[in-house]
Amino acid sequence: MCWQCDHPEAARSDYLVHVRDCIERCGWAVQTVERSGPHPPWSYTVGLTEYELPELVVTGMGVTRAPDLLNDVAEHAVHAGPLRHGEQIPLDGGPQIEVVRVTEPSAHLLTAVEFYGAGLQAVQLVHADDRGRWPWEVGYRGVRGGQPVLGVRACESTSAA
Repeated sequence: MCWQCDHPEAARSDYLVHVRDCIERCGWAVQTVERSGPHPPWSYTVGLTEYELPELVVTGMGVTRAPDLLNDVAEHAVHAGPLRHGEQIPLDGGPQIEVVRVTEPSAHLLTAVEFYGAGLQAVQLVHADDRGRWPWEVGYRGVRGGQPVLGVRACESTSAA
């Protein structure tokens, strides 16, 4: 259950105080948006901007698995520096991911925008399916609703130039 569902009497400002507390305690928070009809779930970080890093977002991954992925990658980025657009990373026990710069973060990371403004930066952790196929490949098997890619892949942006 989400914080807002557990606190139906709370105002949005109460939730933002909760998020700020998470950021102060842990360095960042993870915002999860559950599936809505045909639209897949997505999750994103709030707080990496304070480290001068882009926020992270993942789409089409279950709400119990996505926070673990985001927390692991955020922890790595805080210590090793920002991920590179186009970088592919095999994860231990998890999917391979490709880093894609999010074209319009303010359209998707609403809680992060409330903290850092519409100019914040974000990258998406696009993940391969259980057979190693990407959402842009034929035969990709993701969750219902797919895995929307919120930007242009590095190889697509260089070939278009």
